[in-house]
Amino acid sequence: MSDNTVLIRNLSDHESSEVRLLGWIEKRRSSGKIGFLEVRDGSGTVQAVISRAKVDEATWQAVQDVTQESTVAVVGTVAADARAPSGFELHATSVTILSLTEDYPITPKDHGTAFLMEHRHLWLRSSRQRAILRVRSEVSHAIRDFYSERDFVLIDSPILTPAACEGTSTLFATDYFGEPAFLSQSGQLYLEPAAAAFGKVYCFGPTFRAEKSKTRRHLTEFWMVEPEVAFLEFPGLCDLAEEFITYLVARVLDRCAEPLKRLERDQSKLESVQGPFPRMRYREAITTLADHGKILEFGDDFGAEEETILANLHDRPLMITHYPAKAKAFYMQPDAEDEDLALALDVIAPEGYGEIVGGSQRVHDHELLLRRIKQHDLPEKAFQWYLDVRKYGSFPHSGFGMGLERFVAWMTGIPHLRESIPYPRMLHKIYP
Repeated sequence: MSDNTVLIRNLSDHESSEVRLLGWIEKRRSSGKIGFLEVRDGSGTVQAVISRAKVDEATWQAVQDVTQESTVAVVGTVAADARAPSGFELHATSVTILSLTEDYPITPKDHGTAFLMEHRHLWLRSSRQRAILRVRSEVSHAIRDFYSERDFVLIDSPILTPAACEGTSTLFATDYFGEPAFLSQSGQLYLEPAAAAFGKVYCFGPTFRAEKSKTRRHLTEFWMVEPEVAFLEFPGLCDLAEEFITYLVARVLDRCAEPLKRLERDQSKLESVQGPFPRMRYREAITTLADHGKILEFGDDFGAEEETILANLHDRPLMITHYPAKAKAFYMQPDAEDEDLALALDVIAPEGYGEIVGGSQRVHDHELLLRRIKQHDLPEKAFQWYLDVRKYGSFPHSGFGMGLERFVAWMTGIPHLRESIPYPRMLHKIYP
């Protein structure tokens, strides 16, 4: 027996050679003379064909006994087959059951979402979930590549923080040796000091929002990437967001063709994501919504329905800018031409996926920032370190945040964020 263990994705390098595969059984079928096993090893899936006349009795019995998700070692010869999805199949001469699975709970029949979520640790093995998470993995790599190629420095912002970025109403509180602390909802505040050290920085990690929301667009734990750039003012911020999004979409189209095909994603809708993106100010958005029967007052936020109406007017992401300052966070720079407006940006994805990027130019004037902190009833002492950035060598700067899960949901065309992260955390959902 050969000990030449290879990965399924590399079978093309071993045509006509004997190889050994280690993996799990996805499907099994057998007639009296021929058996077929679909074997998965994490790198791909291949069909192993076993002829009863060409194998010993132990191997044939293993083919009859093996069950879905059993662990196996299969030895055989790699053969080209144009009908196979991978272009190859394995003519097996030996099948050894390493671990026999009994009563695997997820079967080829339909299961409800609640059942699948309770078995998320096993649902990950399905071809659909693997396809989604491969896209997620590629997007994560692309994020790091984008900023690395542009000489950004990665800054790991803390997860435990003494102060809230935008108030404490949506934060998870915890005790920190007798002092209150919170799970971070953003790394932004800690990036701004780092921008004075390195100029261009970003963080990429888990963030937390204690929102009591059951919508398909929200998770209580998600991953967010946040760049922050010294001396970058608002027009440059909009350009950076557009460049970033188009880079990621192009990367997914280039490297995730098979996962997107498995998900039956309409790739033509992603191919249209090219710059320049349409841009619309908040006041124009209010007027446009009124024309479509949605009446909002100045200062009202946009919900999912409003975002979808606006996004559906375009075939690529829509940038909405210059929001009412009173509706935005304390750190957002007011527009010099109209101080009732903030130099704030949201990027709305097409197809009803909502906001994928939110950012702004930051207040860099010490006295203005201090006034804003007081206006928002935030504890000045907790933000003294943040004020120091404006006290010692202040500078204009801008940044944004993008939630990974919402972006992946858009790329893959899935309806709910819960499938875009390996183990989703939602309202009343923390198992497994």
